[in-house]
Amino acid sequence: MEETRTENVVVTVNVSAAKDLLVEGHRYLDVRTNEEFSRGHVDNALNVPYIFKTPDGNFINPEFLAQVSLLLQKDDSLVVGCNSGGRSFKACVDLLNNGYKNVTNLGGGYSAWLDHEFAGDPSADMFKTACKFRK
Repeated sequence: MEETRTENVVVTVNVSAAKDLLVEGHRYLDVRTNEEFSRGHVDNALNVPYIFKTPDGNFINPEFLAQVSLLLQKDDSLVVGCNSGGRSFKACVDLLNNGYKNVTNLGGGYSAWLDHEFAGDPSADMFKTACKFRK
């Protein structure tokens, strides 16, 4: 008997919906670099970089899934974010393909979060200006 397998689909939500999910108890997984995370982040966020930026280029963190598994269970409800939504989308694909069930991508990332003024961090304005994806 041949097994039929459906593809995992990444659900992306806007910042208002993401904030509501966090209020309901979802965990926030920030997949930006440690340096980006240290400039500002969503309250109570967990940080596991998905990509390392080096002088030789960007590389997917080979320990990403192992590091996430030390912090989160596969049935935890997650909102995954990065700076603009690209890395977090890719991280969501990897998480879903590795058995995580309740994974949601933050559309627009932390930049959109700041645009909605959800962060009270005084460094937020500096971060918004420094973001290479800003208009």
